[in-house]
Amino acid sequence: MRWRSTVFLWLLLILLPFIVSAESWIEVSDDAATMFPRATRMKASSDTLPVTEIYQLDQPIGYLFETDDLTDFPGFSGDSINLRVGLDTDGRIIGLSLLGHHEPIFLHGLGEKPLVDFIDQYGGLSLKQQVLVGSDQQRIASDGIAYFDGVTKATVSVMVVHDTIMAAARKVAQARLTGFGSAVKARLETDAFEPQTVRELNEAGLLYHWQLSDEQAAAALEVSASRLARARDPQQSDDVPFFDLTMAVLNPPIVGKNLLGEVEYQRVMDSLAPSDVAILVGSRGAYHFVADDFVAGTTPARFSLRQQGSPLSLRDADLFHLQQADFALPLVPFDRVNIFTFSDQSGFDPSQPLSVGMTVQLVKNHLESEHVFVESQYILPDQVLVAVTPPEPPLPLWLRIWIDRQVDIAIVAVYLLVLTGVFVFQHRLARFSRYLTPLRMVSLVFVTAYIGFYAQGQLSVVNIYTLLLSVWNGFDIRVFLLDPILFVLWTYVFISLFLWGRGLFCGWLCPFGAMQELVATAADKLRLRQWKISDVTHQRLIYVKYGVLLGLVSTAFFDLSLAESLAEVEPFKTAVTLMFERTWPFVLYAVLLLLVSARVHKAYCRYLCPLGAGLAVLGRFRLFNWLTRRSECGSPCRLCEKHCGINAIRKDGHIDYNECVQCLECLAIVSDEHRCVANKYGKNRKSRRAAAVETENVVVVVSPHNS
Repeated sequence: MRWRSTVFLWLLLILLPFIVSAESWIEVSDDAATMFPRATRMKASSDTLPVTEIYQLDQPIGYLFETDDLTDFPGFSGDSINLRVGLDTDGRIIGLSLLGHHEPIFLHGLGEKPLVDFIDQYGGLSLKQQVLVGSDQQRIASDGIAYFDGVTKATVSVMVVHDTIMAAARKVAQARLTGFGSAVKARLETDAFEPQTVRELNEAGLLYHWQLSDEQAAAALEVSASRLARARDPQQSDDVPFFDLTMAVLNPPIVGKNLLGEVEYQRVMDSLAPSDVAILVGSRGAYHFVADDFVAGTTPARFSLRQQGSPLSLRDADLFHLQQADFALPLVPFDRVNIFTFSDQSGFDPSQPLSVGMTVQLVKNHLESEHVFVESQYILPDQVLVAVTPPEPPLPLWLRIWIDRQVDIAIVAVYLLVLTGVFVFQHRLARFSRYLTPLRMVSLVFVTAYIGFYAQGQLSVVNIYTLLLSVWNGFDIRVFLLDPILFVLWTYVFISLFLWGRGLFCGWLCPFGAMQELVATAADKLRLRQWKISDVTHQRLIYVKYGVLLGLVSTAFFDLSLAESLAEVEPFKTAVTLMFERTWPFVLYAVLLLLVSARVHKAYCRYLCPLGAGLAVLGRFRLFNWLTRRSECGSPCRLCEKHCGINAIRKDGHIDYNECVQCLECLAIVSDEHRCVANKYGKNRKSRRAAAVETENVVVVVSPHNS
């Protein structure tokens, strides 16, 4: 049994490196295999950046990441659009896949194919290219500009997709690649040259020298002198320092050309990849930066460079071919000299301090040893740095959209200004009641055609529970600034609710409500009689919309996707946003509601609309009852009640502002001396009183004459 335990223990020790490795290396996923056909393995990033590194054998070939882990751009629904993106080591997007979104226009409108087709355009895009989405300007062939087609009726959503992809990819590129934005504040000077002596290079800080005696090394490593002595090279005398390193960054000609000579410097530079940084490390003393069995072309185990806590992946370039006597400048004699390289794609910023580290192997006993790390700081002098001007930060997405739509915003603002004037001065304008019908027809057509079809300014109940969810989860005004027309309308409607109630929006700003009223007007011209809904039935049906509102808002808090589906009770998306370009069940539903409105005036608004219900709830807090009422209204006069198409005037003459759409018809009647019965009644009564007074006066004059 003992031999079995011994064999098991040896097998465990042999397999342990593979077991540990299996924890970081994982099998290539389907998405990774599709985007990176050459991939042989992948692993999670060793730092805090949430990316998966893709390898072909030991060579990194790209990165896979999810945008939700790196960005948080809220879409039209208030939630982000999550994508999986593949980025190669040249900063080129080589693949994307859509993981999840809640964009209503694609979920329940256009379908997801236009969204997927839009996303696919980013395949092959270099992050150094400028992207113009849906640009109308002349498309000039250029490697620096990419023109992508947008998606009609989904401008906000595709712009969110664009910002999400580019921002996430640039974050990865800034952390992993070179030349992609403001992550790097400086680059190495590779043009300027002037002859320098070793003394001048040292005084300028262009050569880094690090030396530790045995006592200094023991103190830095926190070990005893006897333990440190066992790590010394036995062939070295006791009077040499424990280690003595000289390091130089070769890329700047003032360093590399002065040290190596022009010919050798050019040979080394020509051997490097464009993004490689070469450092020369020379060593003397009792402990070298590489072991005696170090293999050329591999990564040194003892010597390391770190920057801002992240290691730079050093590799021996196997480029140093000089003998000591061949140096252009007479340096101290080195026992070992190597040229290491690393890519500045690893996040190297020459303006930041470098941590130069040495790992010392200390023997504990004849079976065990431990590795102790010690490091020092080196800052490259400004002489070999060129400041990188950070790119101008892009304007926020919402601000770019506002600038692009400034004409639409101005036109809508003018209409709102005129509408405000009509409502503020409604009593003065009532004397021109004969112009009310033409004015209203113009308004209904403008609201339907421009605000609805063109500007896509149809408010929705989805906006209400998006607001509630935003307040619940942490308010972010960017969600609402993404569509300037909706933001302007919502701001205006919110203020108007406390002045005039829900009626201003429902009667003068709702595109689908305007469509219903235009259909009812056409039906009236065709002499189609309206169906009369009894007061009892009407009073019951008006509460249905409040139940619909409560159900939608409640559902949104536990299942947003279901709430978006249930919000199809609103025909707005079909009739206004998509202009009836949709599958037949949705179109049939919207058309039926419009046909019903030909017989029952604005039936949807009165009995089903959850948006109207929500506005009515806030409208209860209005400050004024603006519409004129008289003591004769309701008894004996009921003319306004009979002309109110939505039954918002009660039998006693009072107006139910929760149902009123502020068409102003009743105000026009009250102000018209020829139509208002109260006016006629009052005028006739005044005439009779005046006649009686005149008769009395005549009698008084005649009586003396008769006498």
